[in-house]
Amino acid sequence: MREQSGAGLPRLVLIVALSLAVLLAAGVATLGVLSGETGPGAPTERGNSTTARGDREGPLALPPVKAPEADSDECGTVLAELPDELRVDGSGVPRRELAEPKPAGTVAWGDAEHDPISLRCGLTAPAELKPTSKLMVVSGVSWLPISSGDTTTWLAVDRPVYVAITGPNDTGIGPVQDVSRILRAELPHREVFE
Repeated sequence: MREQSGAGLPRLVLIVALSLAVLLAAGVATLGVLSGETGPGAPTERGNSTTARGDREGPLALPPVKAPEADSDECGTVLAELPDELRVDGSGVPRRELAEPKPAGTVAWGDAEHDPISLRCGLTAPAELKPTSKLMVVSGVSWLPISSGDTTTWLAVDRPVYVAITGPNDTGIGPVQDVSRILRAELPHREVFE
C-alpha cells in the first residue's frame, strides 16, 4: 500500500504542475491578445514595430515610445535633413502625415502603393544591443537589424543618438542607405559600447 500511495503522489504533483503551466501560458497569451501587444512584434523602446500592411491611407498613428533624446539638437539636425522621399525598389516614396498626437522625433513615409516606413530619433538602447550583436555597416554607419514578424527595425548604433527605421521586411536597404548618408554627414561617429 505504501508503494502505491508513494507512486501516486508524484504523479498527482506532476499533473497539477502541468495543469498550472498550461493555465499560465493561456493567461499570458490572452492578456497579450487583449492588450494588442503580443511577442516581439509589439511596440518597444527601439521603435515602432506596428507598421502594418494595408495601413496606407490617412494620417499614420505611431504609438509613443521611450525616446529621451527625441528633442535633442542631434535629432533636430537629422530630422531637418531627411528627404521628402525615400527610395524603395527604385520608386520614390513620399513623406506621410502623422496622426496627432505625433510623438517627438518621428517621421514617416508611405503612400497607396507602399506600406509605411517610420523613423524615430532619440531612442534608448534596446535590449537586443549586446557586445555579441551582429551589426551591419551601411554607407559608413553601423546598424543593428531587428526582425519581428512582417517588419524589420534598423537601429543606428554608432552615433550620439539612436535612430531607428522600421518598415516591412521586403522594403529593401534603400531607406537605410538614404538615412546612413545623412547620419554620416551630420552626426559624429562614436563607439558602439563606450
